[in-house]
Formats: sequence, structure tokens, C-alpha cells
Amino acid sequence: MKYFDYAATCPLDREAADIFIQASTKYYGNSQSLHEAGSASANLLESCRQEFARLLGVEKAGIYFTSGGSEANFLGIMALLSAKRKNGNHIITGAAEHSSVYNLMKKLGGEGWEITFLPLNSSGKIELASFIEAVRPETVLVSIQHGNPEVGTIQPIINVAEYCRSEEILIHTDCVQTFGKIPVAPLAGWVDALSISGHKFYGPKGTGMAYVNPKLAWKPYIDGTVHEKGFRPGTVNVPGIAAMTAAAQKAHSLMDIETKRVNKLREALIESLSDVRESIEIFGAEGDEQLTGIMGMAIKGLEGQYVLLECNRQGFAISTGTACHTGMLSPAKTMTAMGIEGKQAKEFFRISFGRETQQEDAVNLGKILAAITSQVSVV
Repeated sequence: MKYFDYAATCPLDREAADIFIQASTKYYGNSQSLHEAGSASANLLESCRQEFARLLGVEKAGIYFTSGGSEANFLGIMALLSAKRKNGNHIITGAAEHSSVYNLMKKLGGEGWEITFLPLNSSGKIELASFIEAVRPETVLVSIQHGNPEVGTIQPIINVAEYCRSEEILIHTDCVQTFGKIPVAPLAGWVDALSISGHKFYGPKGTGMAYVNPKLAWKPYIDGTVHEKGFRPGTVNVPGIAAMTAAAQKAHSLMDIETKRVNKLREALIESLSDVRESIEIFGAEGDEQLTGIMGMAIKGLEGQYVLLECNRQGFAISTGTACHTGMLSPAKTMTAMGIEGKQAKEFFRISFGRETQQEDAVNLGKILAAITSQVSVV
């Protein structure tokens, strides 16, 4: 099977896997325990915390390890709400946020918070003018993802954060799709909280990290929590965090090389579609506003699920959107947020590249998509 679903999850890096095994057998003590085995685990944990602080260019005191991106999103947002700078009950978010954020916003809406869901333009981007127009005197929090997981558009987080700072509004950003692929450090100093997930950059599943500005006086979501300075309950997964840290270091060291390589894969796939290009739509932005590794697409007249099954039958794994959304009858949230409705929205499918993707694989997938497209007579 040729894998083209790296935006959903990545295989565990072998070096990170080795570190996981070593840490599991050597640093097995509970990091909260006072004995020597506990202290060894605690020291390793703090080394990992320091490394993530270095990679992000933030203070070590603001780094908290979680069970993944979803928990990091949830706890990061709740921490900011507990530390809001002014009175108010209005939150602004995107209409195509990851389910962990979108569903939390729906829940908060049912608890008395007023939520504004911002739409996306035709490139999958939130317009800065639309954001500013949505801000009210009672706006206390903004949560907008850095990179869209379905079409790959990169949002202008620094510009949004600059405005938030001037209005005493706290801002959280979901960096799950961008960390390890493009530099995140430039925006980390501007936001009040951000989230990442280990398995998106070849770390182990069940690992993640949240950054919360240590200058904020946030409160634990669950009173009495002692792990991660009260940020989350439960024994800390030190081996998993060590492996995630190794994966993060490797992803950062390969970032420039991989970006150039993946861009060539993207160009090769598009080139192989040249004969049927008029029947295929590629969503997203251009240049620095686009993650090269994600291609949101549609073949006019065919449901994305049919395209997925045909590709799967021929040994190529693609998707019809984020894995947290797959299986639902509704179309991908990004399509709805872009104003694409009904049958057209269900034509969407996603291709995402990774380290093991070869040029030949990208070309062959393009040929399969071209063959599928040729079966449809476009009116």
C-alpha cells in the first residue's frame, strides 16, 4: 500500500521508537515519585521540556505535556478562559477548526458563551478584515488553527495575534498540522497558547504538548490535579514524551529539505494530471500561505468517497478529510466553511505527502486519478 494520508497520522520514526524502548526500560519511575527512579524520570522529563522550549523559542515554564493534540487544544483553551484579561463572554473561532476545538466551542455555546465561527474565503483563509469586524468589546478569546488539515492553508496568526494584543484578547492556535513542517517559533511568542501532536511529525501516538504563556494566572481544569503543575491529571508518559522530543528534533533538522522535496512531489502529481486538469479542482492557497504536504482536491461529478475506494483498490491510501471527521454523512468542515455545499462538497478528497513518499509514487497516483477522472463525462 502506497500511503498518502500523512496529515492523518505518520509512522513512528525508528530512532524515536528506539528511544521509547530505552526510556521505557530505564526511566520507568513515576516522575512525581520522590525516590531515585522517580527523580531520573523527572530529570528526563525536564530535559524534554527544555528542548521544546528551545524549539519554540518560549519559556520552559509554559510547556505542558499532554496525551495528544486534542487534549492540548481542550486544556489550552480552558486555561485561557480561566485567565481571561477582561470581562466578557464572546469567543471567536474558525468554522473549520479541528473537531476537538469545534466541538468544545459548541459545548461552550450551550453553557452561555457566545461563539462566532468565521468562514473561509475561496483559498481556505480567514480574512483579517472579517476577523476584526467580528471582534466585540466583550470578546475575551480567539482560537484559530495555524494550518488547515484538509486543504493546507496557513492562517495569518501573527496578524490576528497583534490585533488581539491591542484589545486585551487572549489567543490560542492549533499548530498540530504545522509543527515540524514550517517554522512555528516566529508565532509562538505572539500567542497565549498553542498545541501540537506527536504523531503528526513521526512521534508516538498518545503524545502531545501545550504551551500556555507562563505570565497568565490560569487555573487547573480539575481541582487537585498535581501532574504537569496542575495542567492535566494522570501519570506522565515519560517514554512517549522522550520519543516525541527526538521526533521533533529530527523533524526540525529536516524541515527545509523536506519542504523542497515535498514541493517537487506536489508538482509531479499535478503535472501527471495535466490531461484532465480542467475536471479537477485543487483547493488551498499559494506560496508561503500553503502547506506543501496537503492537497485538498475534487474530481467534478464524483464523490470523494468513490475516489478514495478506487485508489484503495489500486493500492493507494488517500482520505476524504480529517480522520476525526471521516465516517460522518456531512461533508468536510472546510468545504462548508468555504461556502461549498451539497453534492459539490462531497466531491472533496485529500492527498498528503510524507517522508516515505517517492516521486514515482506521486506520479503513479496522479495517473490513477487521471484515469478515474476520464471515466466521468463532465457536462
